Amino acid sequence: MNHSENYNSLKLYQQALDSSNSGIIITDNSIEDNPIIYCNKAFEKISGYSRKEIIGHNCRFLQMNDRHQKARQQIKSSIIKEEESRVVIRNYRKNGDLFWNELFISPVKDDNGKTTHFIGVQNDITPQKEAEHELREEKANVEKKVIERTKKLKEEEMFLSSIIQTVRESLLVLDENFHVLSANNHFLKTFKVSSEETIGKLLYELGNHQWDIELLKDLLIKILPTSNPVINFEVEHDFPYIGKKVMILNAYRIEFEGQYKDRILLAIEDASERREIEKRKDDFLSIASHELKTPLTTIKGLVQILQRFSGEGLSERYSETLNKVAVHVDRLNNLITDLLDTSKIQSGNIESHMESCDISDLVSNCVESFQIGEEGHKIILSGDDEIIVNIDESQITQVVNNIIANAVKYSPKSKSIYINISKVANFVKVSVKDEGLGISHNDKSRIFERFYRADSTQKQYPGMGIGLYVSQKIIDNHKGTIWVESELGHGSTFHFTLPLKNS
Repeated sequence: MNHSENYNSLKLYQQALDSSNSGIIITDNSIEDNPIIYCNKAFEKISGYSRKEIIGHNCRFLQMNDRHQKARQQIKSSIIKEEESRVVIRNYRKNGDLFWNELFISPVKDDNGKTTHFIGVQNDITPQKEAEHELREEKANVEKKVIERTKKLKEEEMFLSSIIQTVRESLLVLDENFHVLSANNHFLKTFKVSSEETIGKLLYELGNHQWDIELLKDLLIKILPTSNPVINFEVEHDFPYIGKKVMILNAYRIEFEGQYKDRILLAIEDASERREIEKRKDDFLSIASHELKTPLTTIKGLVQILQRFSGEGLSERYSETLNKVAVHVDRLNNLITDLLDTSKIQSGNIESHMESCDISDLVSNCVESFQIGEEGHKIILSGDDEIIVNIDESQITQVVNNIIANAVKYSPKSKSIYINISKVANFVKVSVKDEGLGISHNDKSRIFERFYRADSTQKQYPGMGIGLYVSQKIIDNHKGTIWVESELGHGSTFHFTLPLKNS
């Protein structure tokens, strides 16, 4: 078979897999942690994740924090024994929704009988599970269920009515034609209007037509037929009576057990003060970082001058101390660079200068620099060599240094840090594993937020909570992904992927 025939066959197989309603994945058993190297479109649709968010992960990421399932042990046992297995397991989509997965896994062996890959085929059987559950519920006590639902409906109506009038946020209820059915007291007080000026009026005609925005109209029109909410829609306007404000709008379709299905709840938050505080904070960061950069550059230059004379009759201890000073000056410089990058990210001015680079050499250089100043920790590097990527070398170096620095900081009692580099499909995956404090489930969901620090580490381990925020933005800018796997008390593994050159 010639090259053209091979290509056509592969293309045909690809189209066949993508046309399947079943989610199909392939994992590489020769790589540590058996990561996913292929997924079809049905798997993306079922899981809610995009291909670049899936590649490089172990299949267990779909179970999120629901780890104590017998099916997980069955899968693990089948992989160890290199045999087929069929299980039903609880999985979670990207948005957190539960779905039941009927999973069939099968090993792929080479000519020598060695398992090189696993193929996983999954089917979403959530409707079947839900139907079974509802049938059991109805058989248990139909009359009791009806009574409880009626009572709950009345309670919810009363409760929501109380919320609309007492919540410290402006709320409007609209009919299907976007006329105002009700407005809470907070809305009337905030915009300095009366009920007569509001109730029964078209939303787009309120005030001086400040809500008459084409994009907002399009979003609201889509709510009733599709139930898609409007999330964090920003309106900046010079409102009558209250002046220039930044308002954040969220809108949802209202439905009580099938009733009121043509009504929309519109929540309006005044974000003006918060935005002004954020702007002042960003301005301070930018100014402070620039002011710190100048004296630090001078200190770094003086240290380098002293290092040139370190061999002229000076003691070995003096030279070692000076080298450690230089390492910590570099780390301080990196921290200030993070602050400057944070300011640039917020203003949208961060730039990347892409060049070909061997990621293995880059990581190796980072490890070598850290070992000079961190004799208490041993960094063990493994994996593939000569992996060429198109990156901004200084920015990716910054990411690697941030992750290694965190691994060292948060594993004071464990002296080993493990770094692995591997090719996963058309990406390179870098993993940094420590055996330190670990991260709680709640903190994991916010660990990449700007200035966020876990409560358990704030007092004992100083920091500003910007390194991972900057790292995520850099990786996003390089069309990769970054994530963490961790359990409190059992260490952490930070992973990031980058596209291979010409991929």
